[in-house]
Amino acid sequence: MDNGEMSWKSHKVNPYLVGTSGWIYLHWRGHFYPEDLPPSQWFEYYAKIFPTVEINATFYRSFKESTYRKWKEKAPEGFLYVLKAPRVITHRKKLVRVESDILRFWESASLLEEKLGLVLLQLAPSTAYDPDRLYNALCIFPEPKYVAVEFRHPRWYTETVREILQETGAVFCSVDSPESDLLDWITSSKGYIRLHGRRFWYADNYSRKELESIAELAQKMR
Repeated sequence: MDNGEMSWKSHKVNPYLVGTSGWIYLHWRGHFYPEDLPPSQWFEYYAKIFPTVEINATFYRSFKESTYRKWKEKAPEGFLYVLKAPRVITHRKKLVRVESDILRFWESASLLEEKLGLVLLQLAPSTAYDPDRLYNALCIFPEPKYVAVEFRHPRWYTETVREILQETGAVFCSVDSPESDLLDWITSSKGYIRLHGRRFWYADNYSRKELESIAELAQKMR
């Protein structure tokens, strides 16, 4: 993934990338997207404003090689995708016996080449605390430094887990939600912050003061 390393370096002038989780939302029409803009042009419009986006669809199903190549081709120079790891890895098998699943997904993700920013490994809230299981799963990835790990339960916020992320070079995903406060762990040269909503899941408005504190955290994680 040498091309991927270059993709991060290309943002030295503006090292803070802000994006959303997906870009196809009908209720955005007339608010974010112009009323008369057809959905077929939404990504092009989105990419002129945001330099990155999460694709959650990869969590739910697999895609053909042609789809990954299409994503790569339509993204402008410097644009980065974050792909959510399949739920079979994180929610069904819960990181147990997942070598073939991880390698298969990585092979597909690598088709994005320099447009691949990170893979988001979001652990299920019910995943039992098992640092060794996490370490083994991260080591399966050919390049763990391109994996951001999001924990959905505070049981994982231990020094042992932090050391595992640091040793493998994986990125800590700091989460803001009604059930989790942002943490300032720094485990790699990159940081990742997800805002799910401070008071309500997926339906909250952040105040300017709250956003300023988040910006300060981003500076610290840089």
